[in-house]
Amino acid sequence: MTQKSILITGCSSGIGYDASQEMAARGWRVFATCRKEEDCARLRREGLDSFQLDYEDEASIESALDQVLSLTGGTLDALFNNGAYAIPGPVEDLPRDALRAIFEANLFGQFDLTNRVIRVMRAQGHGRIVFCSSVLGFIGMRWRGAYNATKFAMEGLADTLRLEMRDTNIEISLIEPGPIGTKFRNNAILQFEKWIDWEKSARREQYKTSLLKELYNGSGSGPFELPSSAVTKKLIHAVEARRPKPRYFVTTPTYIMGAFKRILPTRALDWILLRG
Repeated sequence: MTQKSILITGCSSGIGYDASQEMAARGWRVFATCRKEEDCARLRREGLDSFQLDYEDEASIESALDQVLSLTGGTLDALFNNGAYAIPGPVEDLPRDALRAIFEANLFGQFDLTNRVIRVMRAQGHGRIVFCSSVLGFIGMRWRGAYNATKFAMEGLADTLRLEMRDTNIEISLIEPGPIGTKFRNNAILQFEKWIDWEKSARREQYKTSLLKELYNGSGSGPFELPSSAVTKKLIHAVEARRPKPRYFVTTPTYIMGAFKRILPTRALDWILLRG
């Protein structure tokens, strides 16, 4: 039986790293990509096929997929679109260039890669495409507007793509985690410092009294936080099950918010989120 292959993005740490290790352990040929070459070199030392893929760089997307296809003889069984980052801050403080950059990384690059992979999967007659979304892909929360927007848009495109692929043997799934123990907040701090001029904001005092503390100090591991392996478990079902699900919730808050979204009036949900 031919070894199945999967391309995973954002593998330097966290969800992508765990997924690459576990899928390799299950016998898949894993192509684990990262934005930085030093991270790729580390993964190669660990025995994985790894090379650069930066969603914000169209040339790197093309190059990475070309390398995958050259190693598999032109096939690819699964794609896990995982890499993403956040730019914390109120919507009114988000510069246009910041929104442009995060949409390139979290949305445009993902669907550029996806559409290239679809051509491969059409030719071979099958495939699985999985997007790592978030509870913030269907619930809006304060100070997370840029990330919310990219994930809401991802879900809209993925839902549409799933309907459009019904006449093919290409399956589309979304994984929607809540709090997962990764370096996500550390990366968000770097983006905040790059883009947000909080000292000139109309919310300057609010930053000083709460927003900066929340960002830099965080709340530690919350009672509902799960390890990255919880996401990998859902990924395994999405790429190996005979009938994968369109959506996979991960963590208790995601299930709770999913229920609230279905049953509560908007203002009631807003009330809960403002106290959250």
